[in-house]
Amino acid sequence: MEKKRTFISFDYDHDKELKECLVGQARNPDSPFEITDMSIKEKIDDNWKKKARNRIKGCDVVVVICGEHTDTATGVTAELTIAQEEKIPYFLLKGHPDKVCKKPNHALASDTIYKWTWDILKLLFQGKR
Repeated sequence: MEKKRTFISFDYDHDKELKECLVGQARNPDSPFEITDMSIKEKIDDNWKKKARNRIKGCDVVVVICGEHTDTATGVTAELTIAQEEKIPYFLLKGHPDKVCKKPNHALASDTIYKWTWDILKLLFQGKR
């Protein structure tokens, strides 16, 4: 199976360690996805959005890691909106099993926040969502 090129959207101020966990899982020998770090560490403006759009368009799927403050993360909202506009498949992952994790603004009411386990992650990358 060809690995899915993946863009990770996450709350840069609160959830960097969660992104690192997902990057680590991409290194597993049976991983169905690959990640190139595409984080843009600049203020969010039109230039940022243009760079984000180009990077998201170059991916097969967007993974949105949901944490306790995702609903206030403007970068996550912008990246999710771009994925929706470009019709790039995406899914939401619950970053903390023991905390209340929030959907980003612009998430659809029908978007599920999936439990983050290796087995579920592999199913999500197979399109089973």
